[in-house]
Amino acid sequence: MSEYRIASRYAKSLLDLAVEKKVLEEVNKDMQLLTGIAEESRDLVLMLKSPIITHDRKLAVLNNVFKGKVNDMTMSFFTILTKKHREAYLIAVAKEFHHQYNVHKGIEEANITTTFPLTDALRKEFVAVVERITSKKVELTEKVDESLIGGFILKIGDRQIDDSINSKLKALRLEFTKNHYEKAF
Repeated sequence: MSEYRIASRYAKSLLDLAVEKKVLEEVNKDMQLLTGIAEESRDLVLMLKSPIITHDRKLAVLNNVFKGKVNDMTMSFFTILTKKHREAYLIAVAKEFHHQYNVHKGIEEANITTTFPLTDALRKEFVAVVERITSKKVELTEKVDESLIGGFILKIGDRQIDDSINSKLKALRLEFTKNHYEKAF
């Protein structure tokens, strides 16, 4: 079974349980905490995926890092996944949980890629644009990519608005190639 399917099933189960126990917001914060720590600590990710480290040792590390910082249900979830030898999927489950949380709450996920960090004013402008397009609350993820040269790429679900100079140069290059090819014949 693929990592995505495994993560999706566990995330769905955790989401349903969190809704039932009325701790959805806390569990979402816990999953974001796990994702944030994983992004900061490559060692944690490698430890969770390591076939050499025992499952008990992995659970002990998770307890040391998260005990007292996360909801008891989240800690129990970590324990269950570890005892089922599924701890390698924990980070993927956390990311998928947050995605399913957003769907549950009616929040649209959008990604903006620019050549520079956004100012507060620009961020508000992009959020307003996405809210107008989707009629939903927005969670905006920002990325800086200097290869764009200028402009931006805004992704909303499966839609993309590419107003980068890089894409305009590619389109221009394609047009020149097309014109050159047509004149040759």
